[in-house]
Amino acid sequence: MTVPFSLTPLLQYIEQQHEPICAYYYDLDYLAQRARWISENLPQRVHFYYAIKANSDAPVLTTLAPDVHGFEVASLGEIHRVRQASPGTPIAFGGPGKTQVELQGAIEADVELYHIESELQLVRLNALAAKSGKVVKVLLRVNPRFDLPDATLKMAGKPTQFGIDQDRICDVLDSLPGYSHLRCVGFHFHALSNNLDARSHLLLVQSYVEVARSWQRAYGLDIKVLNIGGGIGINYTPGGAQFDWPYYCQELERYLDSRDFDFSLAMECGRFVTATMGCYVTEVTDIKVNHGENFAILRGGTHHFRLPSSWQHNHPFQVIPVEQWSWPCPRPGVSQQKITLCGELCTPKDVLAKQVKVDQLRVGDLVLFDMAGAYGWHISHHDFLSHPHPHRIYYHDNQLRLTDEVGH
Repeated sequence: MTVPFSLTPLLQYIEQQHEPICAYYYDLDYLAQRARWISENLPQRVHFYYAIKANSDAPVLTTLAPDVHGFEVASLGEIHRVRQASPGTPIAFGGPGKTQVELQGAIEADVELYHIESELQLVRLNALAAKSGKVVKVLLRVNPRFDLPDATLKMAGKPTQFGIDQDRICDVLDSLPGYSHLRCVGFHFHALSNNLDARSHLLLVQSYVEVARSWQRAYGLDIKVLNIGGGIGINYTPGGAQFDWPYYCQELERYLDSRDFDFSLAMECGRFVTATMGCYVTEVTDIKVNHGENFAILRGGTHHFRLPSSWQHNHPFQVIPVEQWSWPCPRPGVSQQKITLCGELCTPKDVLAKQVKVDQLRVGDLVLFDMAGAYGWHISHHDFLSHPHPHRIYYHDNQLRLTDEVGH
C-alpha cells in the first residue's frame, strides 16, 4: 500500500473546535487504496464482498464499490443502504433471522444471492419468489462438524444459531427439487471471526472446498460458487503481527491451481477492510483516584465505541496533548502511572482500556483510539442517556465532510 493513514486533517479539525471533542475520523483515500490492495492480491477466481455490518456509512460504501465484487448484508435496512449508495453493486443477503418482510423486500430489490440458514427460510423464499414470478439463487449456509482454528469468535463448529447443521445438509439437498423457484448454486461457510493466522485460514478454506466437492460429486450438483465467509482479523495488540494477506492470497492461488474444480470462491470480510481506516478521538473531562486506582472520564464511551467492552480488551490508543488550561484550579493529571479510561455513562462497564500505563494524561488532553473504523459506532448503543452523538468526519481528496447523524 502506498497511501498512509493520515491524521493531519483530523488535527486541523481539532484546532478549530471550542467544545469538548468527540469524533470518529475516517480516511477514505486510505480506504480506497486498501480496497485496491486487497482485490489486486486476490486470485481472479475469488469474488470479494464487503460485509457492511462492520461500517455501513454511505461514504464508505461509495468508496469501496469500485473495488469489490459486491456487498454482504444482514438486514433489509442494509439492503436499502447499499441500493442508495451504490445501486448497481451485487448483494449477498445473510443473517439467521430473515423475516417474510425482509425476504419480500430483498426480492423487490433484486438481491443477487441468498444465504439460506434453515429449511424454513427455503420454504418462505420459494413461496415469495413464486408469487413474484422470479427464480432466485441461493447458497446453503453450513454449520460444519470439523475442527476450526482459534479465533476471537466462533459462529459455527459448535451449537449456535447460525447455518444448517452439516449432518442435516444431505436431507436439505434431497428436498431441493421441491423448490421450483430457487436455484441452489453452492454453499456458504462462515464459521469464525478475527482469525489472525493465514496458514490456519488456508487449511480452513481447504476443508470447506473438500466438503463442498464431496456433496457436488454425490448429488451431481451444478455448483457455481462456494462462499468461504470472512473471519480474517485485525490484531488490536500494540505492535502485534497482522494477518499476512499477500501470503494468504499467494498460497490460495497455488491451491486453486492445483485442484480440478470449476466453481469460483467468494469471501465476505468487514473488519479486515475498514478497521484501520478510522479512529475515535475523545476529550478527557475529569481524572480522579478511587480506592487507590486512577480513572480518566472521557467525553464519550461505549455508547459510541462498544468494541473494547464487547471483546473485553484494552483498545490501542495514543494521547494527543492539549496545552490550554483555563480553569481556576490545578490541572488534574497523572504521569508514568496506570489509569483506566472510562466513558461518561452511568455504568461501571463503560470502560475502553483498564489500568494502562501512560507517560502523561491530563484533563483536557485527547485520547485517540486507533483502528476504530470497523465495529465501533455501528455496534454501539448510541442513545443510552441521550448524550450527543460524536461527529463523524470523512476525509477525501483534501476535503473534510462532517456529520453527526446516523446513516449520512
